[in-house]
Amino acid sequence: MLKKILTLIAAAMTLSLVCTAAEKPADDFISPDATYLFAKRDTCDLFLDIYNPAKGSQTIFEGKEKPTVIFMFGGGFIRGTRDDESYHKWFRQLTENGYRVVSIDYRLGLKGSDKVGIAQVNVLDKAIHMAVEDLFSATEFIIDNASELGIDPDNMIISGSSAGAITVMQAEYEIANKTRWASALPEGFNYAGVMSFSGAILSREGKVEYKTSPCPTLMLHGTSDELVPYKQIAFFNLGFFGGGKLVERFQKFGLNYNMYHFIDYGHEIAASMSTTLDLQLRFIETNIMQGKKRIVEAWISDPDVFKGEGPQSRKELYGK
Repeated sequence: MLKKILTLIAAAMTLSLVCTAAEKPADDFISPDATYLFAKRDTCDLFLDIYNPAKGSQTIFEGKEKPTVIFMFGGGFIRGTRDDESYHKWFRQLTENGYRVVSIDYRLGLKGSDKVGIAQVNVLDKAIHMAVEDLFSATEFIIDNASELGIDPDNMIISGSSAGAITVMQAEYEIANKTRWASALPEGFNYAGVMSFSGAILSREGKVEYKTSPCPTLMLHGTSDELVPYKQIAFFNLGFFGGGKLVERFQKFGLNYNMYHFIDYGHEIAASMSTTLDLQLRFIETNIMQGKKRIVEAWISDPDVFKGEGPQSRKELYGK
């Protein structure tokens, strides 16, 4: 039983990018305004790209500067890049709406993995926390160089697609629970918000608990997602909890969240950033910038939501 659960968890992580279904118009391309080395690891150097708000865009909302959006790419912790062109349309949309985007590297802790077993849960855990560690290093770099970068460290949102969404949800979980991973950040630091496109949290302590309230959180997840599970995969205290299960915890604790359940959609919601922009902007402006506890839980069936190509099941991934 445990082996089967761990295999399913690993399958959920070992996914490919699903953002390349159609030809992208040439005007979707966007070049970063600056690139910085933010960390040197034993295996690689890590960089971040900064896309500043577009000229003439409105960078102020009701007297406040709009947040910087830190983004972590998808790819199952085995592939993906911070500058993949499939994200450019969304980056452009955000910058044209007055937001700064910071797209970051992180180490791919499952790169080369193709088989799973009981011991694999430790590898999965390590891969997630390697990515969390790299996110926190990028955050430290931004904090230390805030004046030069023109970024307010107290006004940053973390966002991610698929593996990136798992990372940002896990990162906020570590901060809210004041774990040793969060100790890398300044005392009392937290992000302004989280945006998760098909994310989850890995817990070794049973149901997800928050010792302190996490920041406002936006979650989007397909109800038929078989890669990053919509609900949960659990065995005793080991659990991998997707948006459909996490929202129950957010309800119980009275947290500040928006949750969009995309009916009968699979993992393609991980690639829906550009087609769900309106939901994101409303969340940022209301829940984050205005500080309102606007709770939204909605079930959506929308044929205009992006349907990507890519594996949607374990069978498609492994051919068995």
